[in-house]
Amino acid sequence: MATTTATFSLNSSDLLSDTLALSTSSTLWKAGTAEGLDQTTGLARITLSGSTSIQDLIAAQTGTAGGVGAGFGTNAATKVYVANKSEDPEEYAVLTMHAEPIGRLYAGDWMFIPWDNTDADSDIRITCSVATNMVFEYMVIHE
Repeated sequence: MATTTATFSLNSSDLLSDTLALSTSSTLWKAGTAEGLDQTTGLARITLSGSTSIQDLIAAQTGTAGGVGAGFGTNAATKVYVANKSEDPEEYAVLTMHAEPIGRLYAGDWMFIPWDNTDADSDIRITCSVATNMVFEYMVIHE
């Protein structure tokens, strides 16, 4: 049985009036079980630019576009990691799902979210802010 744990730490000495030190972790379980997630697409990199936006970052790049469940299992526990590897602070990407913004990933930013991939519109899409190349890392962890 696979065991995958996601850990997050947030630290700052000057964000609040006191020092901030927050840390949490979670074991990634299959839906409705105490069994760990045991599948991944593997960590991948892709280069995109404003001329190639909008991309189905997750579904199209993993070869699973165009269907309910998107190849990861309907009603299954699925997590998505995306990182903007740019070093230019003015470069960002807008990530959307169901034509609604998830948020912007600026240079060095990343996200790790649960993903409900139960319909064809749940593909995670990305739009780059610049016409020059930007590099992204991504991975899906699923059952």
